[in-house]
Amino acid sequence: MAPRLDVWLDVACLFKTRSDAQKACRLGKVRVNGTPAKAHREVKAGDELVISRPLGRHQTIVVIGVADTHLPKAEARTLYEDRTPPPTPEEVEMRRLERLSRATAVAAGRPARDDRRARRRLTGKD
Repeated sequence: MAPRLDVWLDVACLFKTRSDAQKACRLGKVRVNGTPAKAHREVKAGDELVISRPLGRHQTIVVIGVADTHLPKAEARTLYEDRTPPPTPEEVEMRRLERLSRATAVAAGRPARDDRRARRRLTGKD
């Protein structure tokens, strides 16, 4: 029996959890042989999957083998062939800028007490 798409995506380590794979299928981010696929669809060798990733990237996968139980990560990578083209220099730079902006947003965190009080005084809410 062929495994479900969400189970295979989890076993092949393409998503962290099966529920993440189900969510991606539900949101239409996984296409099998050119058509949007539901989580319960069966996967067989030779299927071509296109997974929409963040920042507009599309990961193209060709299924080589099927498994419905977890395998070591090295073995799980043998279940598929990744045909995703390498990122362009513009995409690499965009990812770098995205990481930097996220890091500065997290580092900024909550304003200090004095900053909060000064802001309240300026807005007249004090």
